[in-house]
Amino acid sequence: MPFAPRPWLLLADPLAIVFDLDGTLIDSAPDIHAAANKVFTAKGLAPFPFDVVRGFIGNGVGVLVSRLLQSQSLDGTGSLHAELVGNFVKLYEETFDRTSLYPGVIETLNDLSAAGYQLGICTNKPELPARAALRHFGLDRHMQVLIGGDSLPQRKPDPAPLRAALAALGNGPALFVGDSEVDAETAQAAGVALALFTGGYRKTPADALGAKLIFDDFGTLPRLVDDLLPCLQPFASTEGDLITSVVIQARRGHLLSTE
Repeated sequence: MPFAPRPWLLLADPLAIVFDLDGTLIDSAPDIHAAANKVFTAKGLAPFPFDVVRGFIGNGVGVLVSRLLQSQSLDGTGSLHAELVGNFVKLYEETFDRTSLYPGVIETLNDLSAAGYQLGICTNKPELPARAALRHFGLDRHMQVLIGGDSLPQRKPDPAPLRAALAALGNGPALFVGDSEVDAETAQAAGVALALFTGGYRKTPADALGAKLIFDDFGTLPRLVDDLLPCLQPFASTEGDLITSVVIQARRGHLLSTE
């Protein structure tokens, strides 16, 4: 039976759901691993096992490259770091050969959009690769706002990116969907409920991250959200959130354009 929200849950201010990207909607670890090894070996450095790279995903490209350098006892902040970050972003921006959607993501986003919920993305992936990924997998049509790891001066787990995304989506109840410790810390700092997807890059036990709901199958998410909605609080924007939201909304067409 197709999902439909219960009539008594249709609110004047619709639910805003912001998703993380890597490890939540898409499994990009294989492409991140391949790109990291390509840029490192091009500089005469040793390649990395998959599990090492996967374990460093979540805090953005700069932190990823820094941790990889430090794992080889190299400086994680100098000129080599800057060069490798630039090379990684150029290589990774349109690389999707090994990246895949998690099962059920398309159907779930279709259902949530059809229910009238406002959807967005808050990721530590740089904005251009994030936009390219959304476009490649056809997710861009569902997203009203995209906050990338370089969209603001701050990035997750600072709450500012998530709060900016939610402020751009209105004043309704709010939910953040993520997969990692970084996402859990972000949600807590922003005062927003977390739905934790267990199929991503998390290392901590799922029940230790303070999530309002935990799920392993995207096909179950719409009904779980439907059940949780009465318990969700409206998002309380601050003046700073609203100012940032005006800027983000002005840039929406650019952020999610197909140009």
